[in-house]
Amino acid sequence: MNRNSSSASIDPLLPGEILFRLRQQNPNPTSELSFRSPFELLVAVVLSAQATDKSVNQATQGLFRHANTPEAILAMGEERLRRHIRTIGLYNTKARNLMKTCADLVERHGGAVPQDRHALEKLPGVGRKTANVILNTAFGEPVIAVDTHIFRIANRTGIAPGKTVRQVEDELMRVVPDEYKKGAHHWLILHGRYTCTARKPSCDACAIPDLCEWKRLDEGSV
Repeated sequence: MNRNSSSASIDPLLPGEILFRLRQQNPNPTSELSFRSPFELLVAVVLSAQATDKSVNQATQGLFRHANTPEAILAMGEERLRRHIRTIGLYNTKARNLMKTCADLVERHGGAVPQDRHALEKLPGVGRKTANVILNTAFGEPVIAVDTHIFRIANRTGIAPGKTVRQVEDELMRVVPDEYKKGAHHWLILHGRYTCTARKPSCDACAIPDLCEWKRLDEGSV
């Protein structure tokens, strides 16, 4: 069995067992981005592209003290917004997108963040992953946003192999039991950030080494 094999061949109980153990480690997972409202989360997620959560939190701490609504950011203006987020990569593009997003929210949604995927994906700088993060983290919907960490975990463990992010997302939504879907994004992303890292996974500290296809194949190749 290779590492890109279909999840049709895995034990159907495996995804639930993996997430059960990750839930035992962290019963109430949440985003590491700092936010107090759906709008603050939307801003933080847009800023987080090609940036760390730590750097985003440092920038938004000051920004949100001055402006934490679409109306307030529009009143602030793009130049002042850029100054608040200039420590984050691609800040010029992100500032431009955020100004357009704020205008759309005010004009089309009464200043509120829509709880609708189609409406979210129409906002500048918001793609499917960002929409999924908002729907899951701000509104509690059982969807799974797939980032580079989750893509890696899904393929390494063998629970949802895929060549594209969308393939992995669709497969996770198919194989993850309903009771774990709301928290799956957070459990998997945290596992990828701190344990199953890209270059040097900490298998000795892992909660699921006996369930992991990547670990089993590595041991078998020695």
